This record gives sequence, structure tokens and C-alpha cells, in this order.
Amino acid sequence: MAPATHDALPILDRSGDIPLHAQVATLLRGYIRTNKLAAGAVLPSEAALCDRFGVARSVVRQALAALATEGLIQRETGRPATVAAPQEHRRLVQRSTGLYEQFAQSGVALQTRVLAFARAEPPEDVAAFFGTTQLLMLERLRHVADAPLAYVRTWLPADAVPGLRAEDLADASLHGVLTRRFGLRPGAGRNQIRAVAADAALATLLDTRAGIPLLMLQGQGMDQHGRPLEWFTTWHRAEQLVFDVDVSVGHESVHPRLQDAPAQAAAEPFAPAAAQGQDPLARAQALVVELSAELARLRGQS
Repeated sequence: MAPATHDALPILDRSGDIPLHAQVATLLRGYIRTNKLAAGAVLPSEAALCDRFGVARSVVRQALAALATEGLIQRETGRPATVAAPQEHRRLVQRSTGLYEQFAQSGVALQTRVLAFARAEPPEDVAAFFGTTQLLMLERLRHVADAPLAYVRTWLPADAVPGLRAEDLADASLHGVLTRRFGLRPGAGRNQIRAVAADAALATLLDTRAGIPLLMLQGQGMDQHGRPLEWFTTWHRAEQLVFDVDVSVGHESVHPRLQDAPAQAAAEPFAPAAAQGQDPLARAQALVVELSAELARLRGQS
């Protein structure tokens, strides 16, 4: 494959405030993503990049090393770097811990940009869950190595988090902030997974195409006292994330809702699987089958 053209790469700022290798890495990262270079696309050689940016080879090598560490490119001695396949991240969906904590435990730095945080009129089902309309709506965009991974919309009870500000939640764990500042810890809850097609707004936020399949995780969580704490909906880029489900005979907290299942089953948010008389393994397998079928359907429409 011929090396990708790099005529559109901008020039560097040589004022000294930002190291040259960091600037080169940022520009190459943006170039790869803006042009949506496919896995295997060949980047210009080190010599060509040195000539393009007017920097020493050591600067280019530092920049490429940073991108390789992020998993964005692959490098082989004596060959130009190539774009790597999208890195696959994993999330346990039956845990009350959020995405930030789970990624931190696996050594992945998750960046968070707060898009909006204010009082808003909630949908009826959200208001019914909290028993009030006095709610705050939080919108966040989560990134890994500057690549958008998930868009999150969260509802919180306004009276429970007095003084909470948007800047408190930038590059931070919401659950961590709630625990440290307000003594609120996530407890029991219920999560649902659905495959949905990206609309124009979501496609823009997640830097993908409209109609592409996304994995949507929606959950309602209580605090340690059994009071409503949060209602969240997270849209994930499906090609970058895998949902893991731990299955055990003794306990199961995943409740798949098939499209033809009775509506009453979805209205029992915290009933354990044993109480419903269903085999946990069968429930997990049903969830996998449903998601696979829905993703296949959406890919056929995109």
C-alpha cells in the first residue's frame, strides 16, 4: 500500500511552549483520525516526516513511539509505520463501578470532556424513577488517547449534590466525586444493553458515520441507602468496546429483555435470576444472541 499523503499536515509552533515531538504526535494523530485512515494504511517514512516538519529524526521517533504506545500505529524496524487496527476495550456491564474506574483498573487513561451540566426537564420515565423533576442533566464525552469512545447522558437528583460543578467532573470519575464530596456510593441497580444506529448528532460526537451501529448501555442506580442516585445512558463505538458478562450459578445480575418478552419482565428492576427461575448461563447466552442479531441487522442498514 502506498504511503498516505501528508500535504494537509500543518506546520509546528516553535515558540517552545510545547515540545516538538508532542506537536508532531498530536498532528499525526489528528491527521489519521480526520482522514479516517484504515488499519494497515502506511504513514510517510521517518525521513519524509523529518523533511515535512523540519525536525530531527529523534523528534519524529519520539512522536511515533507515543502513537505506538497508544495503540494507534504499529512500527517495524526498517519500515514506515502503519495505522493499527482499532484497540479493543472491555467493560463489565453488571458492575456498579463506572467506565472511568474500570478503565483505570486496567491501566487505560480515560479522558472526560463535560459538554453540559445544568437543571433540565427530565423525560417522564426518568422523573418517575427519581420521584421528582428537580434533576440535573450531565452530558459527557469520553476519550481514550484523544479518540472518542463514548457519549454519556446522566441524570442526578439536584438536592443530593449541592454545589457540584461541571469543572469538578472534567477528566474525573463521577462516582468518585459523588463518594468523596457527598458520601454517596453506587449500590444496587439495573443495566440494559441495546444495539442502536447512530443518528447525525451521535455520529458527529463520536466521529463516526450516521447509521453505524452503536452499543447503548442504559442504567438506573441506587445509592448505598437504596435511594435513586443516577439514571444514565451511554452510547459506545461498537468497534472499540466489548461488553463482558460474568456468569455464575450462585448470582446473576444481568437481565436481558428480548424484543418479544413480556413488558412485565422489564418492570422488575432488581429481581435476581434465581427468583425468576431461569438458568443464569441461558440468560447470558440469550443476551449475546440478541445483541449479535441486532448488530447484524443494523450493519445491513448502514
